Amino acid sequence: MTDEDTRYEAVRSRDARFDGLFFFAVETTGIYCRPSCPAVTPKRQNVRFYPTAAAAQSSGFRACRRCRPDAVPGSAEWNVRADVVGRAMRMISDGVVDREGVTGLAERLGYSARQVQRQLTAELGAGPVALARAQRAHTARVLLATTTLPITEIAFAAGFASVRQFNETIRAIHDLTPTQLRGPARSRRPANASAPPAAGPSTAAAPGIPLRLAHRGPYQAGPVFDLLAEEAVRGVEEVTGAPGSRTYRRTLRLPHGTGIAAVDERAGTAPGGWLDARLHLTDPRDLTTAVQRLRRLFDLDADPYAVDERLAADPDLAPLVAARPGLRSPGAADPEEMAVRALVGPAEAARLVEHHGKALDAPDGTLRHVFPEPGTLAAAAEPDGPLGALAAALDDGTLRLDAGADRRAARRVLRELPGIDARTVAEIRTRALGEPDVGPANGPAPESWRPWRSYARQHLRAAGAPR
Repeated sequence: MTDEDTRYEAVRSRDARFDGLFFFAVETTGIYCRPSCPAVTPKRQNVRFYPTAAAAQSSGFRACRRCRPDAVPGSAEWNVRADVVGRAMRMISDGVVDREGVTGLAERLGYSARQVQRQLTAELGAGPVALARAQRAHTARVLLATTTLPITEIAFAAGFASVRQFNETIRAIHDLTPTQLRGPARSRRPANASAPPAAGPSTAAAPGIPLRLAHRGPYQAGPVFDLLAEEAVRGVEEVTGAPGSRTYRRTLRLPHGTGIAAVDERAGTAPGGWLDARLHLTDPRDLTTAVQRLRRLFDLDADPYAVDERLAADPDLAPLVAARPGLRSPGAADPEEMAVRALVGPAEAARLVEHHGKALDAPDGTLRHVFPEPGTLAAAAEPDGPLGALAAALDDGTLRLDAGADRRAARRVLRELPGIDARTVAEIRTRALGEPDVGPANGPAPESWRPWRSYARQHLRAAGAPR
């Protein structure tokens, strides 16, 4: 979608496949939108295109109140790319700039702050501060719409340095004060199942912070919940309910505290929908990070149209793709935890939780612990054994699996660790690192599957075939 005339045709047809891949702004109104915005299509000469919501905001455009372009699924490009811009975008989404500033982001990337600023601005039209600001504004809108927190608390929970900065940002992006933004959102009735899909917060009454985790295109929830139920670790996770209406719950270790997340299975595969979720956080500053980690776990920022088109061209995979359009490749809510689990399996992982997990201050049913940290496991395990070596590498930073990890460096370290076979490495790469193109551990995959070999393996798994 690099040609602007092609992008305009996507806007004219209100094509939701491109929501989040680019944004358009209308010079005569000062508003920017997602491609699928239901408003009257503006004249071509009045339209400008931007790669990110932050770029549109930085150019002085306000978010459309009808289509809420700041809340669309993220571009799948950032999950695919392993370069500096892709890594930076994943870390900004995880809240690194809010917690550590641009300097901390640059240090994690191994570049200077000026180099990071230059690369992001050149490609995305906005630097790390503007990108983080756009994300803070979206977090604030979620909290305004779904909680009764005082506005002052929301400002700091969303990551703003001051209430004044918060007020100025909300007014600049939405042309409303925080109080005005909260009023309509809190009085709006919950949308029913037949309403147009929304990517923002749900206003349905539910404990904790209710959210709608938007996805692009069809979504096969059944196989994802099947996998989560199969590998659930007692004390940390549970899946309840009957297939088609299950709820996945788990504990989260977050930068400022802990949390409990609940995500509901949604039947059907209608394009452009959401998963209903609820978050209980000990510190609301963790909202952005918690949401992004759930999005990675459920692979909600994938582009199923691109994946399915590529894999359906293979005669062997075509019937599998036709049977399960929009099948995802799940990631991890906690990459370090997932690496340990890939190595030891669910039963041993449950034993580790029972003996070494950190107890929640307020247990919730069967959820009583967060998974033990690598340092705790490194101290408890045999130092020369596979678990001890993996935990030590995670603890001292030799192996990094966070959102902005250098995937090539991580693969190299994994292959050098003792007792970790090719299948475990492939599982860690797929789940913990979120790599979309990991081939079968037991042999080569057809070149026609690239760059979506991880998704091809999920199709084989769902069909009960060797992978």
